[in-house]
Amino acid sequence: MSKATCARLAALSLVWGSVFLWIKIAGYGFPPAQTVLVRLALGAAVLLAIGYVKGLRLPKEKAVWGHLTVAALLGNAIPWTLYAQGEIDGSSSVAAVVNGSAPVWTLATALLLGQEKRVSGARAGGVLLGLGGTALIASPWNSASAGSGGSVLCFVLGSISFGAGFAYMGRFLTGRGVPPLVLAGGQLAAATVLLLVALPFLGLRDVTWRADSVVSVLVLGVVCTGFAALLNFELVIKDGAAVASTVTYLMTAVAVLLGAVVLREPLGPTVWLGAAAVLAATVLLRRGPRPAAEEKAPAPAARPSSACDV
Repeated sequence: MSKATCARLAALSLVWGSVFLWIKIAGYGFPPAQTVLVRLALGAAVLLAIGYVKGLRLPKEKAVWGHLTVAALLGNAIPWTLYAQGEIDGSSSVAAVVNGSAPVWTLATALLLGQEKRVSGARAGGVLLGLGGTALIASPWNSASAGSGGSVLCFVLGSISFGAGFAYMGRFLTGRGVPPLVLAGGQLAAATVLLLVALPFLGLRDVTWRADSVVSVLVLGVVCTGFAALLNFELVIKDGAAVASTVTYLMTAVAVLLGAVVLREPLGPTVWLGAAAVLAATVLLRRGPRPAAEEKAPAPAARPSSACDV
């Protein structure tokens, strides 16, 4: 794994690892649907403004917007709303742990979409090791703050949607010659529209104006959504969807540490063993199959297609 890849993974892990903390605090004052809507709108505004300054414009192709809408539904609107709903009663640590299963669904979707012809033993072992490591980190079976079964179900369904979104982006939104900034801004804009349409059906509730909740929503939108979305697209395009999805393992350690320090959620010695397993899993998942064609390739451009090349 190159230094540039490690740097991108680390940066995105730190930013996204704090998401679960901000969601929890935002939930003290904002209902889930309103939290996600404001988060999406702020994130889209940040990226579209940066794109405008750089002279970039949104794509005009209907096919691109169709794929952006699907990606927005799978990767933003559905999972973010489910996680916000689940954290009303559930802990941020458990949310992060369940979110760690996203690479499983990324690989499953990639197989369905034809991106992955087979899963190597190393990557299969990496998925299992990563899931075991995330479970050790949060130890939900020992946590009194694990929350209700409904909250865990929200986390699971959100993780499935999030993982599928990773694979969909890698399959249909990369290799089109559209700058990552434009793709990220367009996807967040599409997700904002989807939430606006769905908001009357999700139910409008009163907002409790608390300073900590307002700050949390602003951080979620500007930093954890706007700038993180751009970094995520960079990671998907340059390193592949499967590699990008491994950030869910690394961010789990950050999320649990923040939950322990800020929210006083349980943190035991198993965290360190789990963290070691998470790092080992990341290495295993980075190793893909090595077909014979790869050995014959005379230059990088001749390598077999991956999620970032399609």
